[in-house]
This record gives sequence, structure tokens and C-alpha cells, in this order.
Amino acid sequence: MANTMKVAIIDDAQINVTLLQHLVRKLENCEPVCFTDPVVGLAWCLENAPDLIVVDYMMPQLSGIDLTEKFREKYPEIPVLMVTANHETELKHRALRLHSMDFLNKPLDNNEFLARAKNMLDLHKSRKKIADRAAWLKEEVDKATAEIAERNREILLRERETIICLAKAAEYRDPETGAHILRMAHYSKHIARYMGESPEQQDILLDAAPMHDVGKVGIADMILLKPGKLTETEFAIMKEHAFIGYKILNESSSDILKVAAEIAWTHHEKYDGNGYPRQLKKDDIPLFGRIVAVADVFDALTSERPYKKAWGVEQATQFVKDNSGTHFDPACVEAFFAEFDEVLAIKNQFVDDQLEPRNRMLE
Repeated sequence: MANTMKVAIIDDAQINVTLLQHLVRKLENCEPVCFTDPVVGLAWCLENAPDLIVVDYMMPQLSGIDLTEKFREKYPEIPVLMVTANHETELKHRALRLHSMDFLNKPLDNNEFLARAKNMLDLHKSRKKIADRAAWLKEEVDKATAEIAERNREILLRERETIICLAKAAEYRDPETGAHILRMAHYSKHIARYMGESPEQQDILLDAAPMHDVGKVGIADMILLKPGKLTETEFAIMKEHAFIGYKILNESSSDILKVAAEIAWTHHEKYDGNGYPRQLKKDDIPLFGRIVAVADVFDALTSERPYKKAWGVEQATQFVKDNSGTHFDPACVEAFFAEFDEVLAIKNQFVDDQLEPRNRMLE
């Protein structure tokens, strides 16, 4: 059985209330709720949200128009049918300006009342169905969105685990440390932030940057671990790690690993076109590749290796600035030195000797 619809009848004359109550009971699935005091009637309507209000215009304390306006503040869509003996045009216009409102003149035509009331109730019922449907759809969309978000979080965790594993694989074959990986990743995020990249892009770069040299797993130890300067032939082989890293990472369907593949292939390019492996220049080098180039070189210069001493911060800073526009994108250099205290804080946070293997995770 359909839900019963409540019709509030508010009229200070009991005889009118009795007549309207009788008519409302002729409507299908309708229950009249009657009031001769408009203030009490309004309070009940505000608390219970009826499906239709039938109200007299001329009442003491609160006119039908005033009652309707107060009710509209809370329930703008619930229909109101006003009954009045007043034939003034201005009253009718004022009533019609109130949304979802109609009026009838006394003496009532019973058939007209039943037809008007039925139409208003049917319209309200349709609106409620639409609203309920919209609420149901929103709830289902929210559920689906939450499920997708949870799946995405699981995928992201798996991607990060993969990244850490790959980074460690490269780390074990390369004299560069895990602290270097973390420092240059955070330097990269710092640059991206001051270049105006979104927080989402900053986080992607933070996750992808550690993969920049993963291609070194494909380079022979005699070249990778050589303490002295590489010969021209050896350096040509060493440069292949950029493309090897790209091939390893680009096979994945992961968005983060795709970005990491692009970084691996492009972070050794130089802004003036004299880098490798493809001699790209300026904006032909993807932005993340240009960013990582600055972060990677600065950290490499300020880090001690078996084959070199660490440069001081001032000396490395001057090198980066001197090579702005040749090796490095000037915009990336400017962003790197914006709030340089943050860079120094990163350098001091991830220290080679203090970073235990179990803590080599991106934070």
C-alpha cells in the first residue's frame, strides 16, 4: 500500500475545517491534520513537513500569506493551497509569487478543490521521487567513489613497494646511497612546489624520482664501480643506463612508473642540448626530467663517494647557478633556490651514515 500523504488544514473557522477535512478524505491515501489556531498549525507543519497545506487567508494572529512565507523558509518545495474570500488582484499576485502555491476563492467548488489538491499532491509526490532518486544516486556514487579510492590506495602502496625494491636493486650495484635517493626526491618535490605544480604532481614526482638511475642495473661492475675516470668507450656504455632505465620502467602500466621511465630517460639531458642520450634541449626535455637534473647534480656534488670528496654547499650552489641556462633550466634553478633553507633542512634530514636500510622509504 502506498504511503499515506498528510494534508495540513489550517482555518480559524471550525465549519470550514470540517468541510475541508471531509473533502481531503476523498483523496486517495490522504490523511487530514486539522488546526483552527494558525500559530499551532504552523509549528506542526514546520516539525512534520506535510505533503500539502490548505490554509485560509483571513485568520487572526497570522494570515495565510504570512504563514506560508514562514513555512517557505524551511520547506520551499512543499505545495500550499490558499482558500480566501478576498478577490483583490494584488493578493492573488502576491500568493502566486510564492513558489508551489495556488489559491481558491470561497465559496469552494468541491470538484475544483479535489482536482487542484490532487494535482498539487501528484506534483509533490513526483518531486519527492526525484529527490529520493537523486539522494540514492549520490549515495551509490559516494560508495563507488570510496571503493575506487580504497583500491587506488592499495594500488599506490603496491607501486611504492615496487619503486623501493627497484631503487634498492640499483642502490646495491651503485656507490650512491639510499640517502641520496631520498634527498634528491625531496629536492625534486621542493622545486616542483615552487614552480607551481599541484600537490598531486609533487607527490607523483616524489614517488617517481628515486627511479632515475635504475638503469644502472644493466651496466657492468667494471664500469659502474670504476674508481677512476671512465674512458670514452666506457662512458658511452655508462650513458646507456638512461635508456635501460626507460625500458625497464616503461613496460609497466603504472602511471607513477611511466613518469619514472620518462625521468630515467631525460634527467641527463642538458638545457642547451649537449646532454644525453638524445640531445634534447629546453622545453623539449620533459619538466620532471629538468627538475630532477638540478636535484640529482646538486646532491651528487655535495655527497662523498669512493672516488671523490664532497663539495661544500657554497661551491655546489655556485656550480648550479653558473650552469643555469646551459646544463639546467633557469626556472628550475630559481625554484630550487627559493626558500633555500628548506633544501638545507632536507640535506640534514637524510644523512648517509644515519639512514638505516629499514627506514629507506619515501616520507
